[in-house]
Amino acid sequence: MQIDKLYEDDDIIICNKPAGLLVIPDRFNMNIPSLGRNLEAKLGQKIWIVHRIDKETSGAICFAKNEEAHRYMSQVFQEHLVKKTYIGLVTGRIIAPEGRIESAITEHPAIGGKMIIAKKGKPSITDYKVLEQWALYTLVQFQIHTGRTHQIRLHMQSIGHPLVCDELYGDGKPFMLSSIKRKFKLSDNDEAERPLLGRLALHAAALEFTKMDGTLLTIEAPLPKDIGATVKQLNKWAGTVEEQTW
Repeated sequence: MQIDKLYEDDDIIICNKPAGLLVIPDRFNMNIPSLGRNLEAKLGQKIWIVHRIDKETSGAICFAKNEEAHRYMSQVFQEHLVKKTYIGLVTGRIIAPEGRIESAITEHPAIGGKMIIAKKGKPSITDYKVLEQWALYTLVQFQIHTGRTHQIRLHMQSIGHPLVCDELYGDGKPFMLSSIKRKFKLSDNDEAERPLLGRLALHAAALEFTKMDGTLLTIEAPLPKDIGATVKQLNKWAGTVEEQTW
């Protein structure tokens, strides 16, 4: 497995995780390949987990390379001293160009691995900003001030704009070119249409924090090809909101 390394020093390493790969194995997937195990094999040393992102989410993920760095970075994340920026494609047009969602989150009482909005849940804060809009979709930048499980996914569902391809909080349908391109036709070599985007449309775009030596570090993970291609086709066939006539 090729590892896309974004930054490395003696204490930490930050990688651009591909979608569909676990950060580390969980109790249900002990034998499934993970970025953490692969990274240890490549480096030839033990690494420590600092934080996680969902399996289907791509983007920047940080690991510690020694115990001292692990203690420091764990504290930085636990105290919310990291600026975490995400980019995602959601369904529908968001009226407000930016906003904040502060709904508390807790585990679903009956469905394992799913979260719900509840007054007695843990405080959760997500800021969002519209980047681009089309008739049926919006590209959004998120900054999360807390790190709850499925926070962005659940918060966006709560305001009526679930992430594209979200099986837990949306309809889970893949993004097809035929849904936006009029008179779509398959090529002669294809028997069935292939989705432009077939996984959760969420990407961890940047991490910003102060390292142990006091240096401010900002690391960006480029938008992955599948989301980038989807945005390109939306601009080509759906048109921006400004270009549309109603």
